[in-house]
Amino acid sequence: MVFPPAPLDTVNWNQLGLSIQDNVNGHVESTYSVSTGEWSEPKFVADPYLRVHGLAPALNYGQQAYEGMKAHRGPDGNILLFRPTAHADRLAVSASYVSIPEIPQEHFLKCAKLAVARNAEWVAPHSTEALMYIRPLVFGSSGHLSLTAPTEYTFAVYVQPGTTYHGVQPLPACVVEDFDRAAPRGTGGAKVGGNYAPVIRHTDKARAQGFHVTLHLDAQTRTCVEEFSTSGFIGIKKVGESVIVVVPDSKNIVQSITSDSCLALAESFGWKVEKREIPWSECKFFDEVIAVGTAASLLPIRLLARASTGEKFVYGETTGECTLRLGAAMRNIMRGKIGDQFGWVDTVQEKDLLQEDASAQLVEAEIVSGVNGELNGAPQINGSQVEDAPIVNGNEVEAPAAVETPAEAEVKAAAPHVNGSVEEVLAAPAAVEAPIEIEDKVSVPHVNGNGVEASLVDDAPAMVEVKA
Repeated sequence: MVFPPAPLDTVNWNQLGLSIQDNVNGHVESTYSVSTGEWSEPKFVADPYLRVHGLAPALNYGQQAYEGMKAHRGPDGNILLFRPTAHADRLAVSASYVSIPEIPQEHFLKCAKLAVARNAEWVAPHSTEALMYIRPLVFGSSGHLSLTAPTEYTFAVYVQPGTTYHGVQPLPACVVEDFDRAAPRGTGGAKVGGNYAPVIRHTDKARAQGFHVTLHLDAQTRTCVEEFSTSGFIGIKKVGESVIVVVPDSKNIVQSITSDSCLALAESFGWKVEKREIPWSECKFFDEVIAVGTAASLLPIRLLARASTGEKFVYGETTGECTLRLGAAMRNIMRGKIGDQFGWVDTVQEKDLLQEDASAQLVEAEIVSGVNGELNGAPQINGSQVEDAPIVNGNEVEAPAAVETPAEAEVKAAAPHVNGSVEEVLAAPAAVEAPIEIEDKVSVPHVNGNGVEASLVDDAPAMVEVKA
């Protein structure tokens, strides 16, 4: 097998949106048991569904955290993950907020790479702008009513082909003023569902008013910029030939890996980088504003509006030159078009399929529970292959015709077998002294996989039908 396989030729890669593709090959699951203190080896599940107890704390108390990362296909056809270790570390931080055991970085990478490798044909061609979005998530999964730690947690990794969340054209944004995303000393710094679901009704309202992106100010004073609902905030100032890149410094926001990447790139360009408190009033002085995130990538903001003050800061109908340079450099590293001086890209390899482990599990499973006790068409007894053994579970077996010879004239009465042991029948007929021509034995009944011969009685039917 050649790895990675080529992209599917049945997908219109240039027309992908954000709709879920349930026809990908499957997802990965691993469970943590409190009793063992360990995560199980990852398993690949060939459907998009999870089996979870209805009283799991994930569903009842919001005990869950998630990540978002991307994979692209390089010019040579290889599949490249962007900053997977940074995403592993951030998930560990988010999990700590909601009392979930840490997922070791090595285990995170093993699960994520397995999910991508087993869905490799769903990674878009290098010639397109499409990508593979990777969604790792972890949650309390055992039934548990008390507001205490459950006994089991599940880590899953899903993948979806798609494109950037908001597109690439500059969009208008507004400040959300009647809702605080996160309180000081709260969970704002974690990537957990509780920071996102409550925002949906506010983003829907803003969208109906013509604003496709929403911005949150700090909850305590409502005077400083924190982050967009789906992305981090970057402001850019140009002073002569100098460029200054400014990002918020707050414990109440998710630490954006895309934003961090932009800062590293900006420094490599010789630009000045500032991570500090950003007053809302400073937004009027920015030349460019960008919403940055894994799904959003680098989205240029056309304007920022605040209804309560009537302020509207316009940044332009076209993407700014600094945004273009940052975006191009990051995209080229992600897609393997230029050298990765930062060590951000990790290549998915054939070994990440974990084929040896999968093969061992598959064979073991077939021996134990093969269809009708068979493995590759061969009968099985206690997991061992037996030639010419009868089929188990009461299925009929077509045996070759058997004709007794004079030397074999003595015929034993039918002796039923139970679990492989012979039980004599008290009413067994006497031995037959004369040669008898026996009809073909077809459809011999079976008990627990052992044959039971039909009694040789006059007028005995050639076919004995036994229902399982």
